[in-house]
Amino acid sequence: MTQEHRQDLTRLWDIHRAAEWPVGVGSREGELMTLDTVVSGCAAYYFEEHELDPQRVAILEDCLSDLEAVLPELSEDLLDYFERVKQLGGLLLEVGRR
Repeated sequence: MTQEHRQDLTRLWDIHRAAEWPVGVGSREGELMTLDTVVSGCAAYYFEEHELDPQRVAILEDCLSDLEAVLPELSEDLLDYFERVKQLGGLLLEVGRR
């Protein structure tokens, strides 16, 4: 991973940790909360261990697939938050696959 990718990942993680849970998530709140929690957990693990194990890579792949399926159903108010979760997961996968 390049220094620029690390900086992007760190910046995105800092923004996400400071963000509040969006209001008005609706009937998919449990599913989205789980996806957010899992991706955030993988990020926390990466920043502690400086790598991702194969199990976390597989989990991130599943989470990103699930996010792809649900993003088109979300209102614009929610998209910023969950697009960031998706981007964070994508950057983590780049790290984990190396």
